[in-house]
Amino acid sequence: MIQAIIFDMDGLMIDTEKLLLRYWLEAAHHYGYDMKREHALGIRSLAAKYAVPKLKAQLGEDFDYQKVRALRLRMMNEHIETYGLEEKPGLGELLEYLKEHHYKTAVATATDPERTKRYLGSLNRLTYFDQIVCASMVESGKPAPDIYLEAAARLGTEPCECMALEDSPNGIMAAYRAGMRPVMVPDLTGPDADTEKLVYRCVKDLSEVIPVLEECGKC
Repeated sequence: MIQAIIFDMDGLMIDTEKLLLRYWLEAAHHYGYDMKREHALGIRSLAAKYAVPKLKAQLGEDFDYQKVRALRLRMMNEHIETYGLEEKPGLGELLEYLKEHHYKTAVATATDPERTKRYLGSLNRLTYFDQIVCASMVESGKPAPDIYLEAAARLGTEPCECMALEDSPNGIMAAYRAGMRPVMVPDLTGPDADTEKLVYRCVKDLSEVIPVLEECGKC
């Protein structure tokens, strides 16, 4: 039976993937790199050590990941300071359900700890989580399983007792490799053929995770 639910953050709980996409492109174009939508989509939730060679192979060896990323961060932060953040549909309903039914909860995100806590705190969602695990806390980020294995360990659960909620193929791969039940809640794109083989379920929004959990509880 499922004892713990582990959440990705960007694109799953908070509607930030559209901002990441927009500002990766704007920052890259500012420096003269021909980054396209598919390039930015391909690095969703991807750790820098995997994203750097991937983007260099696609955009040229001169692609300066750190310089572009720094500008992307500044642009995105300015946007958020001006307009705030939006949470994804069904988040509140699901979090209240998990609290009421005493599930353990964690966040497993590529975003750094300071921004993770700031983002969730601004939406009054931080207190719903027992643990926060960021890619900077483990050896390898997504799509490696490290971040999910660390979250399970901190929650005191076995990976097979955890359901992982993700919106991106890289996140689904990480959860699958960790031995969890990956549930996809698509954001910018649906699952591709390879991802479909890995997901336990694919649902429209976070509220639809509840019947999946109830089904698991009857197993």
